[in-house]
Amino acid sequence: MKTAFATGDGESFTNQHFGDNDYYDIYDITVSESKFIKRINNTTTTIEEKTHADPGKAMGITSLLKKENVQVVVSKVYGPNIKRIRKHFVCILINSNSISNSLNIIMENSKVILDEWEKGEKRNHIKLKI
Repeated sequence: MKTAFATGDGESFTNQHFGDNDYYDIYDITVSESKFIKRINNTTTTIEEKTHADPGKAMGITSLLKKENVQVVVSKVYGPNIKRIRKHFVCILINSNSISNSLNIIMENSKVILDEWEKGEKRNHIKLKI
């Protein structure tokens, strides 16, 4: 599963909405391992929101991450646009500050995550606790 972690420093999550983070660290995650692929800049932060939960911003995030073949997105905080982006990704809400700790919990729950992915546009977000 190609998974994008919302971050400002590559080590921890921020308390910002998913779409407001500076970077997305992309990992390839299987049941047995996780491999860092690359960091991408969030170029959508320059999009001026016309309204709160602007659909244009959700479309920008979706486009950015789909270019990287991302299936799963992980953050501590999502805004109202979660209802738009979960049509394209499995959104994971996690209660950890640490990305490295989160990698393990995502590997442990990969079956649940893949099952949610298979639901297509009707998928829900998943809450994971460490």
